[in-house]
Formats: sequence, C-alpha cells, structure tokens
Amino acid sequence: MQTLHRRALELASELVATVRPADLGRPTPCAGWDLAALLAHMTGQNHGFADALRGGTDVAAYVPVPGLGAWPGSVAELLDAVEHPRTDAVLLPEISAERRFPVRVVLGFHTLDTAVHAWDVATALGRTWRPDPELVAVVLEQARSIPAGPARTAPGAAFAPVLAAAGEDPWTTALALVGRA
Repeated sequence: MQTLHRRALELASELVATVRPADLGRPTPCAGWDLAALLAHMTGQNHGFADALRGGTDVAAYVPVPGLGAWPGSVAELLDAVEHPRTDAVLLPEISAERRFPVRVVLGFHTLDTAVHAWDVATALGRTWRPDPELVAVVLEQARSIPAGPARTAPGAAFAPVLAAAGEDPWTTALALVGRA
C-alpha cells in the first residue's frame, strides 16, 4: 500500500504544480469549494494524517492550509511520517474519536482521498485525469468500504451521497461511490 500511496501523492503533486494563482477561484466538484479551498483542504489532510501516523490525536492538525506553496512541504512531511510511523494503531479523529486503524488501512484511506481530490483538481482545471489501473483498483476497494446513508447528507459530510454509476468502468464507479459524477 505504501508504494501506491506514494504514487497517488506524486500524481496529485504533478497536477497541483500546474495550478496558477489565476486558477484558484475555479469551482471544483466539491460542493461549495473553489480550487483554493480544495488545495487548502488537501494540504491540511496531509498534515493531519502525518500527525496521526506520529501518534497525534488532535483534529486541529487537519486544519486547511492555504497557499499554493504549502502543498510540497505537506507531502514531504506525510511521506516522512509514512516511512517512520510512531504507532501501529492510528487514531484518525475526523473519522472516529475512539477507533484506531492499522497503518495500512490509514494509507488506503489517504490514497482514496488523494486520488479523488487529484481528479477534483484536474476537473477544476478542465482536464481529464485518471490514475493507472492498480491505483484505480485500490481507490475502488476503499470507496466500496465507505458507509452509505443519511450521514452523507449532513452538513460537512466527508463524502456526498452515492451516485448511480453508468457502465462498469471501475474509475467511474469509484467516483460515483464518493458522490462524484
């Protein structure tokens, strides 16, 4: 999982590197977020997951970090935490205040988040983007594990309600499972 997680971050980084200040106001597939807000969220998630892998338990570690220049440092911090986790049972306070997850599961969660948000960035930029089949398979597996139901319609829900997927394409299905069309 570590290799696929790194690949997702590298692919997202390639897209983020193409964003220009004039692009930051573009709308994204994330309801209510422009590209600046999406990138701030993505950067904050990197810091939060890094903190969790180091044993941190504070939801404040996930706070969005604005600015195009903040992304590379957040990726470096996260990759270092992945290489040197300080716990085998990671608490992700945005998911559960009590339940702990194995590092492999945490990397799966973040791989999904990174790949889907890379698609969001590309879509905001008017580009088509699709990860390689191996990464798609991991994202689809992760997306299938996310509970559906009324919690997805609550304000601030991490994922939009599941959409009907047209056809049998695994990437389209994964996107539909996290509420992307």
